[in-house]
Amino acid sequence: MIRIALLGATGSIGRSTLEVVARHPDRFRVVAVSAHRSIDALADIVARVSPEIAVLTDEATWSGRRGGERANGTTWKVGAEAATELAARDDVDVVVNALVGAAGLEPTLAALESGRRLALANKESLVAGGPLVRPALKRGGGTLIPVDSEHSAILQCIHGAPDRSVQRVVLTASGGPFRGWTRDELTDVGPEAALKHPTWDMGAKITIDSATLANKALEVIEAHVLYGLDYDHIGAVVHPQSIVHSFVEFVDGSVLAQVGEPTMELPILYALSHPERVPDATLRGFDPVACSPLTFEEIDHGAFPLFGLGVAAGRRGGVAPCAFNAGNEIAVAAFLEHRVSFPGMARVVEAAMEAVGDADPRTVAEVREADREARRAARAELERLEESPA
Repeated sequence: MIRIALLGATGSIGRSTLEVVARHPDRFRVVAVSAHRSIDALADIVARVSPEIAVLTDEATWSGRRGGERANGTTWKVGAEAATELAARDDVDVVVNALVGAAGLEPTLAALESGRRLALANKESLVAGGPLVRPALKRGGGTLIPVDSEHSAILQCIHGAPDRSVQRVVLTASGGPFRGWTRDELTDVGPEAALKHPTWDMGAKITIDSATLANKALEVIEAHVLYGLDYDHIGAVVHPQSIVHSFVEFVDGSVLAQVGEPTMELPILYALSHPERVPDATLRGFDPVACSPLTFEEIDHGAFPLFGLGVAAGRRGGVAPCAFNAGNEIAVAAFLEHRVSFPGMARVVEAAMEAVGDADPRTVAEVREADREARRAARAELERLEESPA
């Protein structure tokens, strides 16, 4: 029985994880869960799976309740530190980090330093804290398994391959709801249109990131951290069918690809059971004829500048990826509130990146300081755009 701590249990990845676990009660048990503000949704999860511990990280939402309260066998706690403690519990085998944003960094480091298997769906941990993640993994001796479909695909393709045999990886992007649109056509689009993703069912933040292709830039940075590849050996293409999740090209010219229906439940199941493969009759079989044709296109850098900005941040290194991520979080939140235009998000992110240097962060405190500085600059640029939107 694999005991699981599920951080971000009420989000899209968290809900999918619970679906996977429910189909395999003989293999998996969720013993700890966390959420940020969704207390009612978390209470519903507690009622269904009876974890030993439930954590709500937002203290204001807790509304005067006391941490340590126990109901129906579950102990409730409150605060971000309590969620980080879940990631380091000795009685947990797998930590699923499905938190959204840079808040996932501390739990990621705690899980790795404690020697846990980390099923990581929080890409911002690797983007903002990449220089800290690998040392933590080495110190703790744990295992880092990506949950992102693209990085799960890469892992599946390279599993068992000799060291230094990978020449290049190519990530695929659906292109989002605005594939083929020009920069001028994107000027007046709003969040309602951007949230209509053609192939994936995801939360609002990642859906907007998919529409701008910022998400693909974050994944390029992730690939660099996860697999140690130089940016010249990491590519991305638009693949609107979302059937091929990544390509891996080897030094002898062979190319492997992982293909499958666009569902997060498959990479989640693989992360929970890696390196074993668990039969799951619910996941639909692959029909190559029904999925045809499969097409691939170049990314339009002019229409989607956030992709290029993110890759440039990765190449700069240091805290630049952290600043890109922070600025993007501010930009997405403002876009969802109709405070900035779709193209204007790139200007907000540029300002965040310009506000920081290139030094490698050595501590979480240094990452947090870069994050704060980038957010200050992003908010200042947002205010400037609101005053003079032209």
